Order: sequence, then structure tokens, then C-alpha cells
Amino acid sequence: MNDFAPTSPSGLTRRGLLRSAAALTATAAVAEFATPAGATASAPSGRIHQSVCRWCYGKVSLDDLCVAAKKMGLVGIDLLGPKDFPTIKQHGLVCTMVSSHPLSDGLCDPKYHESCLKAMNEAIEATAKEGWKNVICFSGNRRGIDEKTGMANCVKALKEIVPVAEKAGVILQMELLNSKVNHADYMCDNSIWGVELVKRVGSDNFKLLYDIYHMQIMEGDVIRTIQQNQKYYGHYHTGGNPGRNEIDDTQELNYRAISKAIAEIGFQGYMAHEFIPKRDPLTSLAEAVKLCEV
Repeated sequence: MNDFAPTSPSGLTRRGLLRSAAALTATAAVAEFATPAGATASAPSGRIHQSVCRWCYGKVSLDDLCVAAKKMGLVGIDLLGPKDFPTIKQHGLVCTMVSSHPLSDGLCDPKYHESCLKAMNEAIEATAKEGWKNVICFSGNRRGIDEKTGMANCVKALKEIVPVAEKAGVILQMELLNSKVNHADYMCDNSIWGVELVKRVGSDNFKLLYDIYHMQIMEGDVIRTIQQNQKYYGHYHTGGNPGRNEIDDTQELNYRAISKAIAEIGFQGYMAHEFIPKRDPLTSLAEAVKLCEV
């Protein structure tokens, strides 16, 4: 038994889950959600600011994804870098989470501190320049490092970079990921460990990205966990379990209830859809957006 949470068997990586199904009939779906010339895209509705993760729609062009997202009432796109900023800005969208360093090579291992801090610095600068708010970061894989040591290593690195984020008005968000199915050996794989890290860093500019799909696998009790730890969570991701597919009634999570709980705590950040569509991708996305409009 570890000091913070149990480890779990290995599984697939996020990149490995990107399937060709994400592109099925994308052209038709874009046409359905395209905004005609001179028309106004749908305004965001509901109490949650929704966005979508780019990587789930790899074979839909970013331009087409932006057109569809705008029409659906989404406010932005998650997990982009500066090269894509001009495209989303052209469509009146924001980058709701800016990418930085690699997922597996993170802050719990000191040998990656230099490269991570460099990438995070650059991402903070680019994000602040646009007036946006969020930069993602990761604990990385354990590689034999115990959780107490990994915690200390993360705190050390974050204490160096958080003042930069504070000055820039940017929030660093460490993602909670499952180590049971998708990200074997990842250290920040449960809320107990992650919340303790946030407490030790002690800054409003460092929070957790609570991925609902990942944490359903690792700990469940999603709504109560969100309610009890709301001040430590700065961003949410969706995904159906099992399978990380549509968030409809084919899976076990009740996303309307979860969305209501998030809205009722007064959350003012973003919730980004991060599921792999098995059906027409943009139709599935539009259905997810509607489901979470509370």
C-alpha cells in the first residue's frame, strides 16, 4: 500500500486511443453545423462554459472543427499550441487549455525538470499574450520513484514555475489520469495525491484538471468528490466509461447530473469534451454539448 493511492495495471496511452472513427463522415457533419455566410453562430447556453479537445478529432480540420464548435455554442478548443492560435482566433474562439510538456515525462522525475520548466515557461508566455488562462502540466510516470519522493519533486519544480504563472495571470493545471487502463505508471492518478500536491504548492495559480472519465476508473464517487474538492479543481474533461466514447446512455456516467453538480458549485472555468466518437464525430459532439447544457 502506498502513502497516497494504490497503483494499477498498465493500459493504453491517450495517443493510442485516437481512432479513425473520429473522422467518419466528418464532412457531412461539418456541413450540418456550419454557419451560413452572414448568420450568427449559436450563443453559449447553460451555466457551464464548454469546449472540446482537439486531439479527439484529428481527421477533422481545425477550421472545420472551429466552425462546428462555434455553431454548437462552444467557447473554445482544448490542448493546442501557439501555431494553432491564429486559426481559432479567426473563428472567435479561445484556447481553453494550452499544451506544454509531454505527458509521461513530467515533474515527479527531476531529470525532466529542465525541459518541463522550459516548455511551461513558453506556454505561460504564449497564453498570457493572448489573455487566456490555462496551461496543462503533468506529474509524469513514476519510473520507480515512490509517491512521497515524487510529491517532493513536483513541489520543487512547481515552486519555481508558479511565480511566473502568478505574474502572468495564468493557471497551471495538472491533469489527473488513470493508471489502470490508459496511462500505466502515471503518478498523479487520484484526487487524494493531487489535492495534497495543490495544498503543498499553496497558490491559486496551480490547480488540478479533473478528468471525469479517468477518475471514474480510479476512484468513482464523482459528484461527491467534485463537491468536496471544488476549490482544488480548475478544469474538467468528459469521456464515457467504459471505452472513453460518447457520454450518452451507452455508458455508466450520468453527465447531466454531473454537469448540474459542477454548475451548482458556481464553477466559472471550462469543461472540455474529450471522448473518442464511435459514431459521426460532430453529431456526437453536438449531442454531448446539449446534454451538458444545464
